[in-house]
Formats: sequence, structure tokens, C-alpha cells
Amino acid sequence: MTPASASDAAPTIAWTTSKGVAASASWHSEAGVSAPRRVELADDTLSADSAYRLACAGTGMLWRGDFQNARQLLQALARRADNKPAKAAARAVAKAAAASPQERFNLHRQAQSQRARTLGTLLIALEPDYSIALRRAPDWRAAITEAWGPATGEPTVVSLRELLGVVGAHEWRKTGVEISVLGEAPGNRIHPHYGVFSPIRGEYLDLVAQQPLPGDTSLALDIGTGTGVLAALLVRRGIKRVVATENAPRALTCAKDNLQRLGLTKQVELHSADLFPPGRAPLIVCNPPWLPARPASPLEHAIYDEGSQMLRGFLAGLADHLTPGGEAWLLLSDLAEHLGLRSREALLGWIAAAGLQVLGRSDVRPHHAKAQDASDALYAARSAEVTSLWRLVVAE
Repeated sequence: MTPASASDAAPTIAWTTSKGVAASASWHSEAGVSAPRRVELADDTLSADSAYRLACAGTGMLWRGDFQNARQLLQALARRADNKPAKAAARAVAKAAAASPQERFNLHRQAQSQRARTLGTLLIALEPDYSIALRRAPDWRAAITEAWGPATGEPTVVSLRELLGVVGAHEWRKTGVEISVLGEAPGNRIHPHYGVFSPIRGEYLDLVAQQPLPGDTSLALDIGTGTGVLAALLVRRGIKRVVATENAPRALTCAKDNLQRLGLTKQVELHSADLFPPGRAPLIVCNPPWLPARPASPLEHAIYDEGSQMLRGFLAGLADHLTPGGEAWLLLSDLAEHLGLRSREALLGWIAAAGLQVLGRSDVRPHHAKAQDASDALYAARSAEVTSLWRLVVAE
């Protein structure tokens, strides 16, 4: 088959049809994955074992068979990726056991990245209007348009795995996530958009809901608002006006949508900014990404904060944006400490260097499934994790 070619401006993927005709289409990957260098046509005659060998070699398989069979093949590839041969699995366990927490984390990320690359080799062609010209293919044009914007009028190729992520995000957005601390249904749902981290880790919201408000409730800043959930919660708790900032366009659109749904657009003002808006406030809240590691894709920026840049920038700017007597609420997990990615001493050092002092701290244990899953590669760190609300003030 003809190798795919790509440029930074317009990545493409190329192949030869069953009739020997050269064909090409735009390559689309929100995860920033490069187009496969080699592509073969695949259909219902391809066995799962053969597909797995091609996937491990990095060969893209452009599907030409029944769409539902492609979904079943992807599941079969996932089973093979997750069930390593006994000797390989034993070596991986031994290597992880001998590794430091940071090395174990890096091994876990490498394994996850390899798994994603392997499963991302099963490809689907989209017509210029985002339709899928395969037997039993669903009509996902609305979901794709919602995530990527209007169709460009050109054929596109995308990995089936990433396409399923688009559809899953569409369902999350349509249904929403119930946030109990926002009040009673139906006015307590947040609708995450594609590419915007969903507020499924509810313990940090519980901390904000339970923390007594400062004496001055006239204004609060929500730094890095994401879905807008914290801004909404602050208003529901009695803050009269919230200024929320965000630097990701998708997140700004998501926050605007949620605030409109909740009827809070008059109380919350959205700003496009890296961190702080102009001015000062008696309360500033921030829930930065918790892990100081490099994001592997644009979609991971809500999880990973390379070099703790956002965290350090937030701390460094507080003294210039808090009103006299005001306080900041930093929402942060200590998972990075248990993984050896950041020390408690470093965090306290940044706080002191910013001219701040700790007024108090509230802690809560996470209650998500992975914290209780002993088979998880990072179980030792996850089971020890604590999420905290740090109350910070300008040092006297």
C-alpha cells in the first residue's frame, strides 16, 4: 500500500483501493496522533489475530466491511492488548515491583500510550458530510459536528477508537452529569462538552460546598473554570458575582452553555485568560490539573500540568489579586506526591515564595473505583491519595 504523507498544515492519509486506484483523505486526530505510515484495506474476512499483528506493527487498517463488525474487532483488539502472554505479563509485574513510584507512573503511561496506538490503527473513512458509507453504520453526523465543527466538504479518515470517544462525549453532553451539591434535580446537572474534563471526581466539589464562605461574599474569581461547575457552585452557595477565567475555547463554550442551562449568566462573567482577570477579589478558587507531567495530547491538559506551571502561576499571582483580608481556595490532590512527581516540601516552598501562608486545610479521601482497585497499576498511590482544599492568605 502507499504510505501516508503528512504536513503540519494538512495531514493526509493515502491508500490504494481494491481496484488499484490511489485514494487519499484528510487525517483527523484530536489526540494529536500522526497518520499511520502504512495503510491496508480491511474487511470482515480479517481475523482478530491478523489484525492484532498489523496493529502491533503500526499498520493502519482502513475498514471496508460491516461497521458493527469493526466495533467487534476493536473489542477483540482491546482484549489482546490487555491480556499479555504469561511471560511478558510476569516481566512487566516484576519490572513495576522493582520500580520507584515515579518510574511506575512512567511505565503505566508508556503502557497506556502503546495501548492507545495499537487500538488506534483501526480506521474509518468519513464522507465529506461526516456520514459513514459502510453497512450498518450509524448516523453520527450530529455528534461529529458537535465535536469538530461543520464538515469541511472533504473526505476524512479517523481512528474508530477516537470516533467512539466523540460519540461517547456527545452522549455525556446530552445527558449531563448530576452534581448533588448544586441542589435538587433538574437544576443540578453539568453538561461536559467534547474535550472538556467532566467533573466526575466529586470529592473536591464536596470540599467547596462544605467550606465556610469568607465574610465578604460580593465577588469570587474562579481560575480555570472548565465546565463552569465551581463558578455555579459558588453562586449557589451565596457568592453574589463570580468572574471565571479559562484559556481553552472549548471549555469557555462549555462553561457558557452550562451557566445558561442553570440560569446563572447574570451572576457569572466569563473571561478568556491564562489565569487571572484584571482586579482583586475577596475569594479566589482554583482547581488546577493535579499531575505535573507532560500531556500526551491536547485532550490531556485538564489532567497534566507540565512542571506545575498553572499551579505555580496561580500561587505567584494571588498576592496581586486578593483584596486585603481575602483568601484563596486551592483544590489539589496529593496523588503527585505519592507518585514521586512533586513533594509536599516543594508545594509549601512555592506557597511561601509567593508571600502566602496556609490558613487551614480540609481533606477528603477519594471515593472513585480505582482507589479501591488493587489490580490497578497505580493502586499504592491511589489508595493513599487525599484531596485537599488549601486556604491561603497573604502573609503578614
